[in-house]
Amino acid sequence: MQNRFYGMQRKFSNRVFVIEDDLIFGKIIQRKLEQADDSLDVRVFKSGEDFFNNIHLNPEIVSIDYNLPDMNGLEILKKIRQYDEDISTVILSGQEKVEVVVEAYTNGASQYIIKNENALVELSNVVKHLSSHVNLKKEVEELRQTVADRAKYSNVVGESAGIMKVLRLIQKVEKSNILVLVTGESGTGKEVIANTIHYNSPRKKKPFVAVNVAAIPADLIESELFGHEKGAFTGATGRRIGKFEEANGGTIFLDEIGEMDINLQTKLLRVLQESAITRLGSNREIKLDVRVLAATNKNLNERVRAGLFREDLYYRLQGFLIHLPPLGARGNDIVILAKHFLNNFIKSNKMAEKHFTKDALQELLNHSWPGNVRELKAMVERAVLISDTNEITSDDLIFSDII
Repeated sequence: MQNRFYGMQRKFSNRVFVIEDDLIFGKIIQRKLEQADDSLDVRVFKSGEDFFNNIHLNPEIVSIDYNLPDMNGLEILKKIRQYDEDISTVILSGQEKVEVVVEAYTNGASQYIIKNENALVELSNVVKHLSSHVNLKKEVEELRQTVADRAKYSNVVGESAGIMKVLRLIQKVEKSNILVLVTGESGTGKEVIANTIHYNSPRKKKPFVAVNVAAIPADLIESELFGHEKGAFTGATGRRIGKFEEANGGTIFLDEIGEMDINLQTKLLRVLQESAITRLGSNREIKLDVRVLAATNKNLNERVRAGLFREDLYYRLQGFLIHLPPLGARGNDIVILAKHFLNNFIKSNKMAEKHFTKDALQELLNHSWPGNVRELKAMVERAVLISDTNEITSDDLIFSDII
């Protein structure tokens, strides 16, 4: 169900340039790479000069024979880096000296492959891996260009492909009244997405009412959502306006809807179908104009099969799905979010500026983040207080994994 809206990674045609003075071997490389991935545009050049005369064609990946008649692989690496640091480079060489290998990596080589009986297989695997990274970069850029105004979504922090897809979906749905279900693990920021949809909709000047369904006792939730009249039950000393009426003209966000009591699900389904509520203790139906957004960290399909969630409500909630990826799958968004939380915490507490060291940032990237964005925020704020200097090092990071 999710892939209807969330999509799969696109496959682009990437340009791979092979610099090889042995043209027969060059053609063998070309055939091997094209067989491994038919989307690659592979071209062979017999010398460094021949390659640089065509570098304006903007290759994404370059395979370089180390020993060429006019220049060696290191010279080519340096010139490529000066031209465009984003070009991925692979050295294919019979040279096994450690200092040469180290210098190649120092000058930006993505991989150094020794020419032997396994070289072609290794080269094919490396190019396939690099091409996947190039595809991801292209996809992010394409998605970024389709988001008309990134400033509108400034509270959604991140630049990963997953987050750009989410923004693209928000852009598609924000002007309509369709019911949106936001899914994702706990702590991924589902309420932030709901907030973003509301404040970029025609209802933005009307109320946004968030209700955590799981946090309200089962015997109180009906009154909380739909309100009650005086005397409706013991303790009802006056009329109470429910959350749906509070949100009239605006948006109601039902968080953790998968936890809703199954008996109340029937009444919610009727509200969604009729756009009307009836307060407890009343027979009068009240028509409302409310947009409904919902979120869950549960697999509703599994809960339906377990008899914990109504099938008819499940299908009613499938209006438009937006899935938030876990933080561990968002790559460099971890660093972007960490710096965002750091700056916000320092500013709100009027503290001196601090920054993460490289080793601290690497620790953040290496962590799995089972608690997602919520865990990262708490960890960053804790690290700010632990640090005694203007630097936050890996020693200041205390992870709170549940064992």
